[in-house]
Amino acid sequence: MKSDTQSLKKFKKAPLLVSAVFLIFSCLIFLFLYKKIDDNRKMSEKAKIEWQIEATRREEIRSLERSIRAIEKERNLLESHFARSSNVVPFLNTIERLALAANLKSEIISVDILKDRNGLAVAVKTSGSFESIYKFLTLLENSPYELEFPSADIKNTGAPAVSGKKNRTPRWEANFKINLLSFVQ
Repeated sequence: MKSDTQSLKKFKKAPLLVSAVFLIFSCLIFLFLYKKIDDNRKMSEKAKIEWQIEATRREEIRSLERSIRAIEKERNLLESHFARSSNVVPFLNTIERLALAANLKSEIISVDILKDRNGLAVAVKTSGSFESIYKFLTLLENSPYELEFPSADIKNTGAPAVSGKKNRTPRWEANFKINLLSFVQ
């Protein structure tokens, strides 16, 4: 009987041990799988955040492109107020065109880049009536460029500008030094 009792006790302990080992093994597998699922969830959330950031950035780029297209005319108008170093000729053509509009003969004497500040120095010699010189100066001041006039030398040469029978307007000469301040190098 003793041996039966011992074997019965042994027999009851074995399934308990097998159950305990199976329980521990199941818990370890559960923890391992739970950790993997949690890592995947965190990676998924990180990827979702990165995707949202990228989607937001792309939407901002599209919005910026729409804004640029919407203000294209204003941007072109603003850029027309600046002369670039590679684009000095249109500014000089503007000076000559304004002189013609004021009925003046004009000659561009020199063009220099100002070293102490961003700018372009242009010397212009004109000749015509005083009214035409004044009109030319007014047209220059109202041009789209930001200009500064460091010097203006206006002289009456005494010779008539127009040799008509009724109207003999005295001839004037003017030398202007014009600094273009809206010059981008």
